[in-house]
Amino acid sequence: MITARAWAGKRYAVLGLARSGAATVRALVAAGAEVVAWDSDPARREALAPSPSRAEGWGEGTRLSDSEASGSAPHPTLSPLGRGLSIADLDAVDLTDFDALVVSPGVPLNTHPLAARARAAGVPIIGDIELFAHARADLPPHKVVGITGTNGKSTTTALVRHICEAAGLPVLMGGNIGLPILGQEPLAEGGVYVLELSSYQIDLTQTLDCDIAVLLNVTPDHLDRYDGFDAYAASKARLFAMQSAGPVAIVGTGDDASTRIADYLGGRAIRLGDDALDQSRWPALQGPHNAQNAAAAIATARALGIADDVIEQALASFTGLPHRMERVATLGGVTWYDDSKATNPESAAPALAAFPRVHWIVGGRAKGDDLDACLPHLSHVARAYTIGEAGPRFADVLRPHVPVAEVETLERAVRLAAQEAVRGEVVLLSPAAASFDQFRDYEHRGLAFRQAVEALA
Repeated sequence: MITARAWAGKRYAVLGLARSGAATVRALVAAGAEVVAWDSDPARREALAPSPSRAEGWGEGTRLSDSEASGSAPHPTLSPLGRGLSIADLDAVDLTDFDALVVSPGVPLNTHPLAARARAAGVPIIGDIELFAHARADLPPHKVVGITGTNGKSTTTALVRHICEAAGLPVLMGGNIGLPILGQEPLAEGGVYVLELSSYQIDLTQTLDCDIAVLLNVTPDHLDRYDGFDAYAASKARLFAMQSAGPVAIVGTGDDASTRIADYLGGRAIRLGDDALDQSRWPALQGPHNAQNAAAAIATARALGIADDVIEQALASFTGLPHRMERVATLGGVTWYDDSKATNPESAAPALAAFPRVHWIVGGRAKGDDLDACLPHLSHVARAYTIGEAGPRFADVLRPHVPVAEVETLERAVRLAAQEAVRGEVVLLSPAAASFDQFRDYEHRGLAFRQAVEALA
């Protein structure tokens, strides 16, 4: 794991014990910090308790009792789980003497009462990326690439990692993708840490000085967490504000907000313009959105000193990511694509633009009241199949432009599209909405789509 000598002897409160939170607790304790941790999920609290039967090296800690694990008994203020680690409901803990409150990016800083209490007590509120920034001084010489943007972050992050691997560089991918960064083993000298960074993670970070910072785009999203769109854009722009003099800034200029940020950065910004790329050689990087992703990855790789021939070979061999324009099957000449990660209209629009004749499965829990970003590409849509909470609203928006079937569920959409699509056409799940009305997350939705398609064979 990645640790920092700077954490030794300090006190941290950690809220949220999913994968990144649990990795954070283990790294802090391993470095000699005192940690008080909490999660509303009893199973996550229980998972941090050491088990002597498994010879876990947390010291002589105690497991939570059955009543505590089930949530039926109140927790004491401090219930020891091992050397340096305690479990406690942080609502009952005085935060005054803590060096920081470490929270999951999912915690809404604008509304959560614990965040308000920490601010009132003068306690910094940070995330695991800020802790990684603290740890950099103890790592072998390396570079950090930070990638943000409303859409395309994951694909670009994975693509940069793939290019680095092709070039023979030690490389790790983390942040908002893959394994928690603090839970991974440090890289050897000359390594590259490639971090996907959401606006939430940037909000929890103050000192991450990226050697290469990348902003792909800024379009309306997550506005429930911000005081308007400008505040959301400013959160993204902070990735550049944390850079010291000299590092590379790469900015997409396909939208007004990103262009303004590039203008503010002036001469130090490498702008991703409208230069045409021959994507025909890159099977997993089709469509205009992937043209921007590829352009950002190329600029990043060049800034890392990777040769163009290596970059080209890596672009051709890249296989893409699950649920992001992922080809699921070709049945009877009809190709089925899973783009479940497209959770807003801006990310669904490029997928519609990528194919000439599309049967479009759209809907879920809407993040807004319109599909404006998709409207310019509706000439590509043979028929739309609306699902989920947003189904009726999206049907009303789309019906003046394209044939619409209100089918409510993903399974019905797949069955009807299979009856209606003909050879040479595409059936595309690109929902332009979140998944939480009917699914656990976008991955669960994509898996359900794959299973429904495979059942057709």
